[in-house]
Amino acid sequence: MAKVVDYYLSPTSPWTYLGHARFSAMLGRYGAQVSIKPVDYGKIFPVSGGLPLKQRAAQRQAYRMVELRRFRDFLGVPLNLEPKFFPAPTDDAALLIIAADQAQGAAAAMKLAGAILCACWAEERNIGDVRTLAHIAAEQGLDAAALQEKAAQARPTYDQYTEEAIARQVFGAPTYLYDGEPFWGQDRLEFLERALSR
Repeated sequence: MAKVVDYYLSPTSPWTYLGHARFSAMLGRYGAQVSIKPVDYGKIFPVSGGLPLKQRAAQRQAYRMVELRRFRDFLGVPLNLEPKFFPAPTDDAALLIIAADQAQGAAAAMKLAGAILCACWAEERNIGDVRTLAHIAAEQGLDAAALQEKAAQARPTYDQYTEEAIARQVFGAPTYLYDGEPFWGQDRLEFLERALSR
């Protein structure tokens, strides 16, 4: 039986960015498949007790910066702690990832998602801008115009993924769900790997 991980993410989450490449490599090591599901955390937070970053208490915001710096240095990945274009609207990026999945499969969607995350957190690019997203898609060898046309029809899937995430008690990004068990955060990838290795 195939091992399938449901991957609930936000295209602007630094934690999703920090874990994305490691998660992708892990899938390959264990011959696992991924069901990539960008969701709208703006709809998830109000029903899960979460708050947008700017509404969090000062000490939580300060500790977030400590953790981002800590993981950036530990993992040795480029990451701007305060990128120029963050926060950015996420809907267009999420819809484009869904469109890539629908048009070319999970591998293409994972590659695109990784490029979008990198654009936000390492390259100072505005992923809330549809022209920037088109450039990123083209850089990944995708037909940007066709993909953006398909993305315009992907909102029902986006809404479906968001409702599904709420029903499955997802509350933060990234969340990996495998064999009915949730793993929240890139710092839980070791536990996901243990589950996949069984």
